[in-house]
Amino acid sequence: QLQLVESGGGLVQPGGSLRLSCAASGFTPDYLAIGWFRQAPGKEREGVSCISRNAGSTYYTDSVKGRFTVSRDNAKNTVYLQMNSLKPEDTAVYYCAADRFYINCRTGAMDYWGKGTLVTVSS
Repeated sequence: QLQLVESGGGLVQPGGSLRLSCAASGFTPDYLAIGWFRQAPGKEREGVSCISRNAGSTYYTDSVKGRFTVSRDNAKNTVYLQMNSLKPEDTAVYYCAADRFYINCRTGAMDYWGKGTLVTVSS
């Protein structure tokens, strides 16, 4: 059973940066596509970013393009989401998720989910 644990969330001022980590355990995650999703209070979950198993393909939702960067270190079984120039509208619980197929990241139909980490952007 694959387990995903997010970390790195917290309170940051507008314009600041955070780096989220998604640590995987259970079985080899380098065969998996990883996605970052977020859910703000009162809103539906949305896809933020995806990275393919070999990092050859990445995806960003329009609202984070140029500000967020996804990367992975398969040797450490960890995927990162570097978030710069944070805005109050980025406030949400951020989840990482994994699936065998990259295409599923685009639809949110992922097999494995973490429990999330809260990011609050406020002055």
